[in-house]
Order: sequence, then C-alpha cells, then structure tokens
Amino acid sequence: MATIDLIVLGMLKKESLSAYDLQKLVEYRNISKWVKISTPSIYKKVIQLEQKGYIESQIKKEGKMPEKAVYSLTKAGEKEFEKLMLDISCKPINIYLDFNAVIVNMEYMTKDVQKQYLDNIDKNIKSLKKYIENNIELKAGISDIPKVGMEVLEQQYILVNKLEEWIDSLRKSTIQ
Repeated sequence: MATIDLIVLGMLKKESLSAYDLQKLVEYRNISKWVKISTPSIYKKVIQLEQKGYIESQIKKEGKMPEKAVYSLTKAGEKEFEKLMLDISCKPINIYLDFNAVIVNMEYMTKDVQKQYLDNIDKNIKSLKKYIENNIELKAGISDIPKVGMEVLEQQYILVNKLEEWIDSLRKSTIQ
C-alpha cells in the first residue's frame, strides 16, 4: 500500500530507525487513527522496502541490548518518497467510515434498533473526540511535535465535531 510506504519512507527521511522505533513512532503520532496501518504491517513493510532497494539496514548493538537492524533511506528511496508524495497528493480524496455500512442498512431495522445503533455510533464518535482532545492537550506546547502533526490532529478534531453534529441530525430525521 502506497500510503504505508510513504509513512515509513517519510519517517526514515528524517532519521534512521529500527522497525521497532518506526512502530513506536506510528503509535506515538496516532497514525493508525487516520491511516489503516498496523504493527505487523510496519515490520513487513521495511522488509519489502529493503528488497526494493528503497531502504537499507545496518545491524547495530548498543550496550547490552541485542543487535537490531536500523534502516535508512537510499537514493532510490528518496526518489520513491518524492514520487509517492506527488502521486498521493494528486489522488482524489476518499473518506472511509466503516459505520456507514450500518447507516445504509438501518431502514431494515425497527425504530428502537435504529436508535440503539445510532447511540452506539454516537458513543464511539464521542469517545474518539475525547481521545483527540486529550491527544491535543497532551501534545500542545511540546516543541518536538511537528507543526504539521498538530495540524492533522486539528483536522481530526474538526471532522469528529462535524460527525457529532451529523449524527444528531441523522437521529432527528431518522428516528422521529
């Protein structure tokens, strides 16, 4: 998947990292909240990118820690990074919200069941909103958080607020 490639190559553009460090950075930056990416996919991806010649590894040992592979970008990786930046920036925007599969099928359910499903979705939207609010608060003022990273958090916050408004509107029009 090109998006995961771009995320990994982008992180390695800044600095050399192990697969474990890449995975921790994905967790820290909450990337899995806005891109479908998992821990196993990071490990698989570094192997694939190395096989393609976009990254290379060096085995390093620090103190009494076990040896680990640390990955860095190659010249081919730099070119692939730039190509992916252009390709992905030119693609149409898609927003996948899994709960829409429930929404489009709600008409087949009773009003009480529809209400329950909307309440479930609303609860999850509110939970996501709280998570994003806590994340913004936690990272506000930390100097090593990239400005663009904070902008993505703001984007998520705006979207979740709109989803909250939308679910209220849907509830009123569907159930009443």
